[in-house]
Amino acid sequence: MEENQESLGSFVPERRNQEWSSRDLKDLIMSLVQFQGELASIKQDKVNPFFNSKYVDINTILTTIRPLLAKNNLAISQGNRYCTTTNGFYVTSKLLHTSGQWIQSEVRMPIGGKKDAHAVGGACTYGRRYGLLGILGISVDGDDDDGNSNVRTVK
Repeated sequence: MEENQESLGSFVPERRNQEWSSRDLKDLIMSLVQFQGELASIKQDKVNPFFNSKYVDINTILTTIRPLLAKNNLAISQGNRYCTTTNGFYVTSKLLHTSGQWIQSEVRMPIGGKKDAHAVGGACTYGRRYGLLGILGISVDGDDDDGNSNVRTVK
């Protein structure tokens, strides 16, 4: 483990934009490695009857990850913003370490349907789910991560 700490000490990631992470990430990276090593895939536990597909709901993700985040001195914070320049609704995920180190990710979410509060709430929850999975490097058991559901079979 000390060998890994030494090699991470000199790791300085390329940053296109300073606002996406703290300057130093060594402690956060070490904790994230530990966290990922302790977490297996999360099983899909819900069914979307409209699309006849399975998914993992946000509560399952949060109740699964919270104890492991705390054990590894990590926390997650998520929020939303609306940008008048791009006319976009964004869900932001921020991974925090007790040292003060952090990384942040953001996804632009389309607002479907009537574009009312229900549509915004649905987009927010969807964005939070995928933001959590992405920033923490979590896989979902049964995910179609290679895109095969979008490929038609020619007969």
